[in-house]
Amino acid sequence: MPLADFPRYPLTFGPSPVHPLRRLSEHLGGAQIWAKREDVNSGLAFGGNKTRKLEYIVPDVLAHGADTLVSIGGYQSNHTRQVAAVAAHLGLSAVLVQERWVDWPDSVNDRVGNILLSRIMGADVRLDSAGFGIGFKESWKQAIASVEERGGKPYAIPAGASDHPLGGLGFANWAYEVQKQEQDLGVFFDHIIVCSVTGSTHAGMIAGFAALADAGGRPRRVIGIDASAKIDETRNQVTRIARATAALIGVDRPLRDDEIVLRAEWAGDRYGIPVESTIDAIRLTGRLEGVILDPVYEGKSMAGLIELVTNGEIPRDSTVLFAHLGGQPALNAYSALFTHA
Repeated sequence: MPLADFPRYPLTFGPSPVHPLRRLSEHLGGAQIWAKREDVNSGLAFGGNKTRKLEYIVPDVLAHGADTLVSIGGYQSNHTRQVAAVAAHLGLSAVLVQERWVDWPDSVNDRVGNILLSRIMGADVRLDSAGFGIGFKESWKQAIASVEERGGKPYAIPAGASDHPLGGLGFANWAYEVQKQEQDLGVFFDHIIVCSVTGSTHAGMIAGFAALADAGGRPRRVIGIDASAKIDETRNQVTRIARATAALIGVDRPLRDDEIVLRAEWAGDRYGIPVESTIDAIRLTGRLEGVILDPVYEGKSMAGLIELVTNGEIPRDSTVLFAHLGGQPALNAYSALFTHA
């Protein structure tokens, strides 16, 4: 059915802002670069891309009469922080399984940043030693069962709100929002750069822009920058979610393979471990624009953007939109990287 017919519970301020990154564009000497700022999209615990996804999941939570949101992520999960915020906002409880997804030698990794915010908001945070993986985990299933055993009504939200029937709708709507902002600003973004791990942010964009193209919109490239370091697993999930979301919103054709683009060059060897290009991208964007990126996601997608613009793979006459998905609270767990200017 049409995207506008799906129920949506407002959790954001409205359309997230779009603005040019003029100094970065001038420095790179290629395409014109803009940013769309999911990191400032909401008043709930710093917002972020998962808040936009949860707008479409909350109506289902309320329809089921749930009293507890149960989700999973790493110690520094942006997603679980946003689930905790939405639970507090709705007057619900939150149980969060926080796994050791990142082998990072920071002694306060499980006490600062995102996980600190989740605790402040009253979430039941349960640490688990399991490593990174975007699939369904036994610890998560046990957390759901524990809520049921105490007589509660859990609502399960998978990692990144991604592997959920409604997980792609938030960023399908993002595509429609971009089209409206383009009309207002008098620009057209022919390239979209987005970080991709659990998949539904990237997948939702693909589905939304496919629907717009089929309705007569101009074609554009959505380039996913992998940060999972498990690109085959991520590509499979993005493809599956994109196709399911496209069908859900009425795209009456199979998505083409060339609409699903995922690049691996800037991920490094392991999820959550910044590499040299990550740190360089964080410092460059901070020094030129005063825009703060994180070392897990946005530093890697910006590193991809910088190289694609610099090497000319994105042509000089392009206008590029960088999807800033948030995640800066996790910087607290990476403080050793930034001990000098």
